[in-house]
Amino acid sequence: MSERGFAVTHLDDVERRGPFTGAWHLPVRNHFDIGSFGIGAYVADEGVAVIEEHDETGSLAGGHEELYFVLHGHATFTVDGDEVDAPAGTLVFVRDPATRRTAVARDPATTVLAIGGVRGQAFEPAPWESIVGFWAPLSRGEYEGARQILEHGLEQYPGNAGIHFNLACCESLAGRTDAAFEHLREAVGSGDERMRGLARTDEDLAPLRDDPRFEELVR
Repeated sequence: MSERGFAVTHLDDVERRGPFTGAWHLPVRNHFDIGSFGIGAYVADEGVAVIEEHDETGSLAGGHEELYFVLHGHATFTVDGDEVDAPAGTLVFVRDPATRRTAVARDPATTVLAIGGVRGQAFEPAPWESIVGFWAPLSRGEYEGARQILEHGLEQYPGNAGIHFNLACCESLAGRTDAAFEHLREAVGSGDERMRGLARTDEDLAPLRDDPRFEELVR
């Protein structure tokens, strides 16, 4: 932030992270060091989920109500099972954090701005923001770098099931089986029932599935 009390940038000048599940994340909040609300942009090409399917109740989520603004291109949102056509200029507001939502790009370089926060509360970043950088080194097979980012996130959010789960995936891919099971045990034992389902389907954990400890954890 400049001494003038404001800052200006173009969206193209905001760092791109990813792609995550096919979409690029542009961390606008981090770029400006915004502390009062969450905001980020997502960019994806035709046929790719520009907003991945999710709700705001999981261990990595912030419990936010969210406003989505289609800046460029064209998307199709699916919110609570209802399909919404969303050309550029469309605003989609999801009030209930438990509502499932996703959006698929219909044009190249479709860009969606997401703004969120918890009603009536001071803003707190969602836990996923603390680990968002781990995907790039993980996808390159740089497991030590990914693990360091995830462990730093765990220091900020001790016991977080989602971070433990991602650490289990990282350690599994790195061949550190015992460490992977330690983190998977923490994730599954957190009380977040989604962790068992994810453990059964996430391919990063495939190296663990022939180990008897795996079935003991997910049954």
